[in-house]
Amino acid sequence: MQRFARYFPILTWAKTYDRDTATSDMVAAVIVTIMLIPQSLAYALLAGLPAEMGLYASILPLIAYAIFGTSRALSVGPVAVVSLMTVAATGNLGLSDPAQIAMAAITLAFISGVILLAMGVLRLGFLANFLSHPVIAGFITASGLLIAASQLKHIFGVEVHGHTLPQVLGDLWAHLGQTNVFTVLIGVAAVSFLFWVRKGLKPLLLSKGLTPRMADVLTKAGPVAAVVATVLVTWLFGLNAHGVKIVGEVPMGLPPLSAPSFSPDLWSQLFLSALLISVIGFVESVSVAQTLAAKKRQRIDPDQELIGLGASNVAASISGGYPVTGGFARSVVNFDAGAETPAAGAYTAIGIALAALLLTPLLYFLPNATLAATIIVAVLSLVDFSILKKAWGYSKVDFAAVAATIILTLGFGVETGVSAGVILSIALHLYKTSRPHVAEVGLVPGTQHFRNILRHEVETYPQIVTLRVDESLYFANARFLEDYVLNRIAGDTEVSHVVLMFPAVNEVDMSALETLEELNRRLEEMSINLHLTEVKGPVMDRLKRSHFLDELTGEVFLCQYDAWIALGQRIKAGAPKGAKQEGLVAE
Repeated sequence: MQRFARYFPILTWAKTYDRDTATSDMVAAVIVTIMLIPQSLAYALLAGLPAEMGLYASILPLIAYAIFGTSRALSVGPVAVVSLMTVAATGNLGLSDPAQIAMAAITLAFISGVILLAMGVLRLGFLANFLSHPVIAGFITASGLLIAASQLKHIFGVEVHGHTLPQVLGDLWAHLGQTNVFTVLIGVAAVSFLFWVRKGLKPLLLSKGLTPRMADVLTKAGPVAAVVATVLVTWLFGLNAHGVKIVGEVPMGLPPLSAPSFSPDLWSQLFLSALLISVIGFVESVSVAQTLAAKKRQRIDPDQELIGLGASNVAASISGGYPVTGGFARSVVNFDAGAETPAAGAYTAIGIALAALLLTPLLYFLPNATLAATIIVAVLSLVDFSILKKAWGYSKVDFAAVAATIILTLGFGVETGVSAGVILSIALHLYKTSRPHVAEVGLVPGTQHFRNILRHEVETYPQIVTLRVDESLYFANARFLEDYVLNRIAGDTEVSHVVLMFPAVNEVDMSALETLEELNRRLEEMSINLHLTEVKGPVMDRLKRSHFLDELTGEVFLCQYDAWIALGQRIKAGAPKGAKQEGLVAE
């Protein structure tokens, strides 16, 4: 049962589900539903899809996550970055038929779901760690700018094409003469109102005596108010006849059962995009889930989260939706509204299903400019240029990675940006670990501690060079250590012992082992003994399975202080330089 419950977390939290918990979840669901209805429509517009697909992607995926997800507060559905990546992926196919584009998006969700499920079953959640935080922050900031820029065409009421910032802005500038005044008025008014709602409405309501909970609900309903107001204005004044583009007919009813395409050609064209969407979506989702779980001293299982997100994407694909993931804004709202379990998501799905059944005819006159305003206000909160200042002050290498990710995303598109981000993250890791920090250390007087000779006043022997290695040794950095040691002793005729401290070495791979063997041989030719200290048990177990310890000219000491005492006594006793010591190998 425990193994079964691992894949179905609902069996864990459902045991203690009671009336009070259900009440909290339902209240949270009402607030999130109010927020999600206009947001889901807007993100479908961003993804280049019919508005109803945003609603469809916010129903069955929420129920799937409630069954398979481990976060108590994460809210799954369409999000800005994934929507942008979706339109980029389908745009690369060169399709013009809306039905084919919708089918491509459905297939993209299915492929993404399969990838996430496979990663979850194989417990590959750790792979997301290869995306560094600075690179992710740079990518999200650039994506926010790109998304906001892409929506300006709806604010001005002009046709604009392109998937990069230069293309979008260039095309927008070329078509500014075709700007529709009524569209601009609606768009600017909606943007201004939504920004005011975010900053000023809640304090105003609280000052009028409303309770914090009611003020929060009304603040979250700001986008709904914008939708209602602009629909009424467009309908009353017939603005659609004056060039204001509207959503038009939105099919009424529950999501239809759908099936993805299994065309090998389409799969091959979409697979890379689906993989990138899966990784980025997972990183964003897990980051939010872990942050919210920590506030209540809860834990999530990243590998099970892969399964939960995978099931949600498969659910989206069979219900006419497109790729989904856990969203930051909606999850924070869900958490702040008091959600206690994933059941809140299921209740939200019911609310959105009722909206799809009953409210869609009322959306006919909804201006695209209003949805664009909703997107712009939502995504600009993602833009954070402070990461550049932080990275510059902390690490120039990380700054270069952030800046490169932002420039590549804005200049060459979201897929190029995220691909570059993955490559940069791995390259940064390889660069940093290929040049491990190595410190020459000495004894701090009156203690048994050893510290860097460049930072502390320490005691040393001219005959002993002790180097602390602060990184695991593998094929990319083993030669660096060898060169470091040989450069240090070059020309120093007094040295008779080299001690490598391994307190931070968690692994020595085959390439590093061969380098250590070669280093031992070259030092022996120079009549210098090589010693190891503070070798961890797992590393020692592997070394014992090789011939290295048999050929080692020195010893392996339990701790550095033991080596200091033993070698110091031999130096004082006048032991000949390079004499092989037959000591006990310590572990």
